[in-house]
Amino acid sequence: MALSDELAKLQDLHARGGLTDEEFARAKARVLNEPVLPTPPPAIAAANAMRRSRADSWLAGVCGGIARTTGIDSWLVRLLFCILILCGGVGLLVYILLWIFVPME
Repeated sequence: MALSDELAKLQDLHARGGLTDEEFARAKARVLNEPVLPTPPPAIAAANAMRRSRADSWLAGVCGGIARTTGIDSWLVRLLFCILILCGGVGLLVYILLWIFVPME
C-alpha cells in the first residue's frame, strides 16, 4: 500500500471520528517514520493549565485557580491553606510561591 493511501485512510478515519486528534497524530507519525513525542501525564498537563482566577479571588486568585483546576469548591482550598498556615507557616509560603509563579488567567 502506498504512503499516500495510508495517509488518506488515516485522514478519513479521523474525519469520521474514528480517531482522536492525538491518535491521528501518532498514527501519522508512525506511517511517516517520524519520532512520536510522548504526551505528558494528566497531572502535569493539569498543572501546566492552572491559572490564578480573576473572578474567584480574595487576595491573588490562587485558591480559586486551584479550585477550578481540581474541580473542588474554593472554600475547601482556602480552608486547607488556613490549616497549613497554622502548621508552621507552610501554607503561607506555598501560597506566595504560587502567587509568584502561576500566571493570571
